[in-house]
Amino acid sequence: MGIVNKDNITDVVIESLGQHGEISARDRQIMTGLVKHLHAFVKDVELQHSEFLVACDYLARAGKLCSDNRQEFILLADILGVEVLVDMMTNPVDGDESESTVLGPFYRENPPVLPKGGTTIQMHFDNEETAYYEGYIRDADGKGIAGVTLDVWQDAPNGVYENLDPNQPEYNLRGRFETDETGHYAFTAVRPVPYPIPEDETAGELLRFMGHHPNRPGHMHFIISKDGYRPLISQIYDADSEWLENDSVFAVKESLIGRFKPAPADMGTDLHFEFDFVLKSKAGAQAVAAE
Repeated sequence: MGIVNKDNITDVVIESLGQHGEISARDRQIMTGLVKHLHAFVKDVELQHSEFLVACDYLARAGKLCSDNRQEFILLADILGVEVLVDMMTNPVDGDESESTVLGPFYRENPPVLPKGGTTIQMHFDNEETAYYEGYIRDADGKGIAGVTLDVWQDAPNGVYENLDPNQPEYNLRGRFETDETGHYAFTAVRPVPYPIPEDETAGELLRFMGHHPNRPGHMHFIISKDGYRPLISQIYDADSEWLENDSVFAVKESLIGRFKPAPADMGTDLHFEFDFVLKSKAGAQAVAAE
């Protein structure tokens, strides 16, 4: 502690941790890493004070944009590939367990509870392709899990989520379903279409600064949960979608890609999509974390 210069400032800040208040071992680890890497970044790019002020103003404006309909910092983290990296660190895959991916900024809590085979469609579009989604939720031994809740949501055929589109009904293309005694789930929705993430405000500024595009491939979001199992937040992707190999938020994983097929005439939809998931028990998840 004491007088600082360019060479010792990082150590001085780190040594101050916990000097005038309690700090946990984990918080110390996080803050030490943050200070080291942030200071290293500043030195590496030789950040100038004018640039520092621009960054502060940028973060302030991003904070003002956060609302129930748009979480700007999650969106910025997505654009930088941070959320998907955090997710991979938080949810390591073990064996045949299904891979997770990012929640995204457009999730809404408490969507309608719908019967198995029900539909999330509340509004129709001229260009829509209806699809029957089904599959099995299994445990690590391959046994179907009954009573699993699937919280699903997607963009509309116009490429916009309902909470960003005043013309769509509340909770359009969102719903909660439950697996039957065999672990089977089923519901009707539409084929998701590629769409641009918001490219206005600070998210757009970041995309343009990076020279990156805003587009995402077509995908359906899932939160899959049941007591005794680790919740799975994931997405399934359309194998024929544009932007599949160049996702603006870097969230596509090979194991999460599936293919739409023409639906049988008696199914009542244009398309059919089958996809199974494997959940890890909470006991198994805790054992992996402890290793």
